[in-house]
Amino acid sequence: MKINENYTSIENNYLFAEIAKKVREYKDRGPKRPVISLGIGDVTQPIAPAVIEAMHRAVDEMSHSRTLRGYSPDCGYDFLIQAILKHDFVDRNIHVEADEIIISDGAKSDTGNIGDIIGRDNLVAITDPSYPVYVDTNLMAGRKIELLPCDPSNSFVPSFPKGKADVIYLCYPNNPTGTVLTKEQLGRWVDYAVRNRSLILFDAAYEAFISNDENIPHSIFEIEGAREVAIEFRSFSKTAGFTGLRCGYTVVPKDLTALTSGGKAVSLNALWKRRQSTKFNGASYIVQRGAEAVFSPQGRRQTRETIAYYMRNAETIKKSLEASGLTCYGGKDAPYIWCRTPKGLTSWEFFDLMLNEAQVVGTPGSGFGPSGEGFFRFTAFGRREDTIEAADRIRTFFLS
Repeated sequence: MKINENYTSIENNYLFAEIAKKVREYKDRGPKRPVISLGIGDVTQPIAPAVIEAMHRAVDEMSHSRTLRGYSPDCGYDFLIQAILKHDFVDRNIHVEADEIIISDGAKSDTGNIGDIIGRDNLVAITDPSYPVYVDTNLMAGRKIELLPCDPSNSFVPSFPKGKADVIYLCYPNNPTGTVLTKEQLGRWVDYAVRNRSLILFDAAYEAFISNDENIPHSIFEIEGAREVAIEFRSFSKTAGFTGLRCGYTVVPKDLTALTSGGKAVSLNALWKRRQSTKFNGASYIVQRGAEAVFSPQGRRQTRETIAYYMRNAETIKKSLEASGLTCYGGKDAPYIWCRTPKGLTSWEFFDLMLNEAQVVGTPGSGFGPSGEGFFRFTAFGRREDTIEAADRIRTFFLS
């Protein structure tokens, strides 16, 4: 038996596993006060009551319904697909069809697994810094990657690849920088993809955090021509607190085709459905009923309240960092604050400083790619009281 040698080209520990290890070792030494985590983007607020009530009803249904005891439909239950279609697309005048929505257990899985339908010999362009899953999964598959640097000099908006990219990863609102693209900026990428017959993989996991700016798209399918060149990933994890429940979906337009080595056009919609039906048994009925409830009047109100809670945290963190003399980005249309490290410290040196002196955990920017070196990410997903305490600790440390 031989291993997939591509796995030896990536670091042994996933970024957040390495952070957890360092924090665990620090706690074992007995810190002088509790450690506050503003690192991993995991939610802390209770799941919306409307969702919990719907899941309780679903459990009761499963106790007496034979049809609900087995596997979920390959692409998801129709009741959830119709709710998504109406509220995420039809109500925004975006053209998406029901059989283009495929339910999954979250955007992390889908953005990682989408490579199953993409040939190894494609050149993949990935914004840098980026969510580590994009780079790692393509390295695991043995693909060549071109990183597209994003930094203050280009306002964290990537330039086009130097050559012809076959696949392009875009995430907006962006994790980790908190950047958003306007419709005009995103439209240029769609035009590039049309010209070059490229595929855009668009991660819209944080679209619910966009403020009321009509010029910032919630979906790439708001852009003319995107149906011919883009796949979109959506998630209930941060929007509705489903990080532990696990539910998301991917939109693969039927207009989207690619060529085989023999020049035959094939539907990516059909390929993705084939992949999912073979390798995935579907999110549970209980979870999908919970996801459906996110779109109910009560669920939508409760979810908006939770998002507002996290965005107040983002404002608190950003103000504290700026008062401490640090340069910050993001925190307006995204739950992430991206700041420069001070006094020439590397990202991991700043991590150690924050952990040892303020007992606050963030994420070293270098973990998101080479262009992340010299930066640091804080998340707004902590509890309000912890966020305020962490902000006070940081400010006190820098101003003392």
